[in-house]
Amino acid sequence: MSNATTHLTRRGVLAAGGALGLGAVLAACGDDDAKSGGSDSTAAPSAKSGPWTFKDDRGTTVKLDRTPANIVAFTGVAAALFDYGVQVKGVFGPTKTTAGKPDVQAGDMDVSKVEIIGNVWDEFNVEKYAALAPDVLISTMFDNAGTLWYVPEASKDKIAKLAPSVGISVYDRQLTAPLERMWALAGSLGADLTAAKATDAKKRFEAAATRLRAAAKAKPDIKVLAGSASAELFYVSGTNLSIDLEYFKALGVNFVEPPESAKAQGGGWFESLSWENVDKYKADIIMLDDRSQALQPSAITKPTWKQLPAVKAGQVIGRSPEPILSYDKCVPLLENLAKALETAKKVA
Repeated sequence: MSNATTHLTRRGVLAAGGALGLGAVLAACGDDDAKSGGSDSTAAPSAKSGPWTFKDDRGTTVKLDRTPANIVAFTGVAAALFDYGVQVKGVFGPTKTTAGKPDVQAGDMDVSKVEIIGNVWDEFNVEKYAALAPDVLISTMFDNAGTLWYVPEASKDKIAKLAPSVGISVYDRQLTAPLERMWALAGSLGADLTAAKATDAKKRFEAAATRLRAAAKAKPDIKVLAGSASAELFYVSGTNLSIDLEYFKALGVNFVEPPESAKAQGGGWFESLSWENVDKYKADIIMLDDRSQALQPSAITKPTWKQLPAVKAGQVIGRSPEPILSYDKCVPLLENLAKALETAKKVA
């Protein structure tokens, strides 16, 4: 892999929130893509009995004699399943910070109770994975090629031989589509989707969406920029690929949109700006990548950042480019943006 490709894959997709989230998605709930498997997932009435069948977003149908018990999943997927009462055995992806605390993508999981097979990009301990005797591996996908997120290219074939996999697409569709898919997957794995915790979260999500739509309608002139900060560059996302931004856009939020030509180096996800040019776009609210690999507001010391109108006005909020796909965890994403719009002043 060339240095340029490595830079794009890790810095662009990870730090910049590129394929992970500085973009947003527009695939309506009724799109054929968004439907790619929802009605095809079936499960035994009990999580302890079989057989188990699930059709994923690659169109691949996994069939097992029983419902998976030994589940290994990307950290964010595991966190979503945990919210529905499904516990995984192993995880890969950002799970612990360098300080040893749970990563933001781990959600409410007790990370001491899962086997961490890999904690950073391109890290996946195949031996640990095999030792768990996995029934299934589950991850998200940020492209149409069926690439499983955080499964290393170099070892993907070895990994694939040890257990079947399930991929949930988070590419070029609205947030509601993968939320529905994760809901269906959790149910197939034995989650009680009639429990108050699950149904209440779904109702709160719907209420938050209504609130955000109203806030956006009331403040149509408020311009929102989705960005991610690194020591060298600042990344500005477009809204044509990422699940969160495209959904917010569909609800009426007015986003800064870098031209396609400017996003070319970022694979169509984002534009890279030097810190000297961080004021290229006028924004009243800045949504900043909250993942551990990105610089957080308190760590940004660049004078050009501090001079931005939105920063001076205190109109900077967090953004989760890789949302944990449970309704419970997505409610605050909508509520925080709605509140920011409701209280924002036109400063750009």
